[in-house]
Amino acid sequence: MDILKIGLIDVDGHRWPNLCLMKISAYHKARGDTVEWHDGRRQYDLVYMSRVFTDSYSKDYTGRIRADRIIKGGTGYGLTGKLPDDVEHTRPDYGLYPQFSGTAYGFLSRGCPRGCGFCIVGEKEGRKAVAVANLSEFWSGEKEIKLLDANLLACPDWERLLGQLAESRAMVDFTQGLDIRLVTPEKAAALNRVRTKMLHFAWDNPEDDLTPYFKRFADLTSVKDCRKRRVYVLTNYGSTHEQDLYRVYTLRGMGYDPYVMVYEKSTAPPITRRLQQWANNKWFFRAVPDFNDFDPNWRRKQKGVGNEDRTAENGS
Repeated sequence: MDILKIGLIDVDGHRWPNLCLMKISAYHKARGDTVEWHDGRRQYDLVYMSRVFTDSYSKDYTGRIRADRIIKGGTGYGLTGKLPDDVEHTRPDYGLYPQFSGTAYGFLSRGCPRGCGFCIVGEKEGRKAVAVANLSEFWSGEKEIKLLDANLLACPDWERLLGQLAESRAMVDFTQGLDIRLVTPEKAAALNRVRTKMLHFAWDNPEDDLTPYFKRFADLTSVKDCRKRRVYVLTNYGSTHEQDLYRVYTLRGMGYDPYVMVYEKSTAPPITRRLQQWANNKWFFRAVPDFNDFDPNWRRKQKGVGNEDRTAENGS
């Protein structure tokens, strides 16, 4: 078997580990191939380019590539490409991103029955949540687990999978959002057995009144710290500013931490961007409880006032 020289390109940058590239790296290293981050000065047998985001969020790689073959994949390039099964079920090479050491990343389930218009999961992974892996496939004692499942609570195997997370005793971050509408007392009890770093939920459609569900969960959960109960609030997707603000205020009043997500930010009105700046900067959010009182230039103005005071003191 020929030894290949493999180059990897994380098109989106290195701010978040690319799970596909970590699996590809582990697979090729197990074959005896050499794997490294792509260097435009070097020649490769094969270069993998992985891109999660589209042009709205990140730009495609435009640097020089010297390779006999180039393979592009990820949702940023389209929804049809998938890893071969033997690569998909390879334990990720966490050494590829040493800055994130101590954390495991992966999926226990794939798919979501919701089919929201702004979300690609239904088209890419299917309109049914199904179990695709056991925790041991991507976790082997790391202190933290970042779970990437789109809708774990919709999976028929939710009890078994949540049980695996509980037994790990690792701190779990449910990064993509649990479906608040699917929480039952039994599911809440299973979640309570998991050591939770962060629970994420979502209130995307302002026409859906999710208040009763959030109130019920607040009574059932053992996670009482609002900073660990974050809710994504989708904006700039058919909602008015009043509807956006209502969801933010309502969630805060129920003991949740709203986090504003702006759909296609380049088209969003200034007030929506300002809402995001206020709600997502938790210092501002707590110091200025009323959005109408929020001045995004407050700190700059305060600094200017301080400089003026010092100038006056110096007699200038």
